[in-house]
Amino acid sequence: SYVEVSDMYTSGKYSSRGPALIPRMKTKHRIYYITLFSVVLLGLIATGMFQFWPHSIESTADWTLDKRSVHDAPLIRLPVSSPIPERGDLSCRMHTCFDVYRCGYNPKNRIKVYIYPLQRFVDELGVPISSTGLSREYNDLLSAISDSDFYTDDITRACLFIPSIDVLNQNSLRIRETAQALAMLPRWDKGMNHLLFNMLPGGPPDYNTALDVPRDRALLAGGGFSTWTYRQGYDVSIPVYSPLSADVEQPEKQPGPRRYFILSSQTAIHREYRAELERLKEENGEALLLLDKCSNLSQGAASARKRCYKGQVYDYPQILQESSFCVVLRGARLGQAALSDVLQAGCVPVILADSYILPFSEVLDWKRASVVIPEEKLSEMYTILKSIPHRQVEEMQRQAHWFWEAYFSSMKAIGLTTLQIINDRIYPYAARTYEQWNNPPVVKWSSVNSPLFLPLIPPRAPGFTAVVLTYDRVESLFRVITEISKVPSLAKLLVVWNNQNKSPPEESLWPKIGVPLKVVRTKENKLSNRFFPYDEIETEAVLAIDDDIIMLTSDELQFGYEVWREFPDRLVGYPGRLHLWDHEMGKWKYESEWTNEVSMVLTGAAFYHKYFNYLYTYKMPGDIKNWVDAHMNCEDIAMNFLVANITGKAPIKVTPRKKFKCPECTAIDGLSLDQTHMVERSECINKFASVFGTMPLKVVEHRADPVLYKDDFPEKLKSFPNIGSL
Repeated sequence: SYVEVSDMYTSGKYSSRGPALIPRMKTKHRIYYITLFSVVLLGLIATGMFQFWPHSIESTADWTLDKRSVHDAPLIRLPVSSPIPERGDLSCRMHTCFDVYRCGYNPKNRIKVYIYPLQRFVDELGVPISSTGLSREYNDLLSAISDSDFYTDDITRACLFIPSIDVLNQNSLRIRETAQALAMLPRWDKGMNHLLFNMLPGGPPDYNTALDVPRDRALLAGGGFSTWTYRQGYDVSIPVYSPLSADVEQPEKQPGPRRYFILSSQTAIHREYRAELERLKEENGEALLLLDKCSNLSQGAASARKRCYKGQVYDYPQILQESSFCVVLRGARLGQAALSDVLQAGCVPVILADSYILPFSEVLDWKRASVVIPEEKLSEMYTILKSIPHRQVEEMQRQAHWFWEAYFSSMKAIGLTTLQIINDRIYPYAARTYEQWNNPPVVKWSSVNSPLFLPLIPPRAPGFTAVVLTYDRVESLFRVITEISKVPSLAKLLVVWNNQNKSPPEESLWPKIGVPLKVVRTKENKLSNRFFPYDEIETEAVLAIDDDIIMLTSDELQFGYEVWREFPDRLVGYPGRLHLWDHEMGKWKYESEWTNEVSMVLTGAAFYHKYFNYLYTYKMPGDIKNWVDAHMNCEDIAMNFLVANITGKAPIKVTPRKKFKCPECTAIDGLSLDQTHMVERSECINKFASVFGTMPLKVVEHRADPVLYKDDFPEKLKSFPNIGSL
């Protein structure tokens, strides 16, 4: 304790000068030791500052054009006799041609990438190895990597090496001299752990699908691989970057039907393919728009942004947003920049390029964003595309645009995605999951997770807490309490009294039930009071139920709770509802009961985890909570939005019940019977989608019923015989 410690210092063993048993040090010795201690201390401080102070002198090798322009780069002459790397080993894999031990273990599970300093390579006659030097695209790529967490300026710590030699476009390269320049790099070592970026491989007449520059064992991030040249799990297939994507800003278009069904906008299509497209155009008329280059415009940058059909001029790439599907045919090369333009427009690419390895296909699920058709089936394209359901087309449009935004939109996105794929191979235990690569991120708040992954405290009481929201329907309330009390798993019943002008009934008048019953009086009449995280809720499971839901049987409620126990991060409810996109009005609408699909369940009676009460009360985005209270409607829709947004999952509908029938309620008593109810609920969906910045609701086509529910068995053999009706 404090007393014991202080007593030690005031005991007789110690004086103000120190221990009495130690003789006092002579003055000259004391000065000597003080001086020695001071020198050692200063030395330690100086060493620490040297170790931890930013070493600006060592960062002169940083790769950036701001510090060193291309013209200032040292000139390197290549002797004619300089060695040339081997053509390239098609058998290379990560375990045979890549030294993973260079990468080693590090706490961040991230590879370190070194970029060679800029050099100007010329032959013995002074002719450069490239006709264009360093392109703007390659400069952007290297700058993005140098600004990333992958970059290191210490060549001894590097796991991966990237030359500053631009090989993006093979057309501008001298093949032999470029290969000699690569072989002169100080850490080349037959290309081991080196990465080259190339988007336009091959050249006339054969247009090889991989870079023709001999490159030993170097990895290739290539923009036009075929199944013959792609080394699975070693090379990385990348997109062909489209400069138009950066130069032209297009407003994002909502998924849905477009003016045209199919659009073809490529200009250098083989004549046989164009003839086939013309036949499709004749058969299907206005549904297909077949564009070509404009013959009446002078060639140049302006003409690249125009397309024509029978003298009518269209702006490119803006016209792509007017079609549901956009054709991407192979040209002289398999990889086409048109694919990037199509994705940006949110148009579903229809890819006809046999043997083409789609960009980043190692991690991206292209079935979710494109349609791949064999070239020989071009004539059947219209029939194939018409067989795809509208809802699936809308999902593919949304996914296509997100693929572009995340992985195609800039050289930075392409470069860092390539490095992340290689990083995932080297540290597979820390690799990104399929969902992380392919699912668009939803709006989330920091430190908030699905209850499925929360470190849950075991509940103090088993079962669930029923929270009944009421105003003044006492008779109906008492009937609800009586019915709920019959459910075996009920642990507590909490009545939220929302009427400030009237006191709840006396204690003696309440039904006598076998579980604790608690009444909470609110300060204001708000719908959000039903979702407040009351301290009285001690169970993990909450049943939200209205004071007029007298038709649910105890079997229905018990079964709903059992389903929730299997899916504690979901909303589990009874009547299901659906949100639909109204194409004529251009907005969302609320759909009632008779549909094959469900995206919401009514919280007039629904099970959920009590954690969502906290999120609803304190973490609901924007002004949704106040908006609900002001309109006295849509708190259930808001809760559905919240749960779907956090978990990325749909609710679970249980039992056949499609509506809550209240035979004794009049139009005055029943809030939901107001004639403007459906219109206002559609407004709620549009309001909430706007605030969330996305549509988080997920659609499903199933419900949960007891196993023997409809079987012709004796009732006594069924666990839940009384499930109720529609």
